[in-house]
Formats: sequence, C-alpha cells, structure tokens
Amino acid sequence: MIRILVTGGTLDKEYNQLDGELVFTKTHITDILRQAKCTAQVSIETVMLKDSLHMSDADRECILERVKACPEDKVVITHGTDTMPETAAFLGQQLSGKTVVLLGAMVPYSFVNSDALFNLGCAFSAVQLLPEGAYITMNGKIFSWDNVRKNRQKGEFETLD
Repeated sequence: MIRILVTGGTLDKEYNQLDGELVFTKTHITDILRQAKCTAQVSIETVMLKDSLHMSDADRECILERVKACPEDKVVITHGTDTMPETAAFLGQQLSGKTVVLLGAMVPYSFVNSDALFNLGCAFSAVQLLPEGAYITMNGKIFSWDNVRKNRQKGEFETLD
C-alpha cells in the first residue's frame, strides 16, 4: 500500500475564468490515477491545498506528522515546486523507516501538456524501488533530499554538485 499525501502546488491548480488566477478547488490525484490506469493499492489523504511559496515551518511539521502517523512505509507527497527541496530536507533530516517521494508539476494537471501524470508515475516507481529516505522526482529524474535544487532559469530540478 502506498500513501499519497496531497499538499497542493501547481499540480492541483485550476484556471479561474472570472479573475484569471490559478486557484485550488480540489485535488486531481484520483483523476490522474484513473487516467494512468494505476493498479497499485493507494490511500489518499489531503493534508492541505497550498501554494508552496506560502508554506511555513508549521505546514512542514504537519506534513512530517502525517508521514509519521501513517501505517504505510511508502509515501508519495504532492507539493509545489518552489519550496519542494526545503520540505524534502525537512523530512529527510527527521524521518527513518519510510521511503518518501515528493513530486510536483510545472504545468497544472488541468492544462494541456501537463507534466503531472509523468511525474506522479515516476514517483510511484521510485517509492517502490528506493531505500528508505526522502527524495524528489521531477521530469524523469530522482534526487536525494540533500542534493537537489530548483533551477528557476531553466525551470527544472538539478543536483547541487
């Protein structure tokens, strides 16, 4: 069984036609899993729907507590890309006995050409194969919590080395 913790981020944003803003109305994880024809056993828990730029240490503590409290040892977390490395580091420094993989999307799932489906698929593979620890999967790559950053100029994740 894989636990999915939903925390928000671009993956779950939608376009508000009235004001042109990207907003949260619900998570799209169930739709993504259905579209991907996922047969893995999952348990989905929405922790929050938040833009990661607005994520606080208290929010990260809440995510940590949800990871610790869940009975599954394999956990996938949806997260905004802007502060995903900070949350991965927060979790990586404090967790043991679980494999945790964070993922996000540069383009919302509800938009054409979103990377959400691919990134979630990578996270599912990674969480089942990697040893315990905290990781980020984005755009077909896997990063350890202590060796990753978001390159804002390129719009992609890379190692610190």
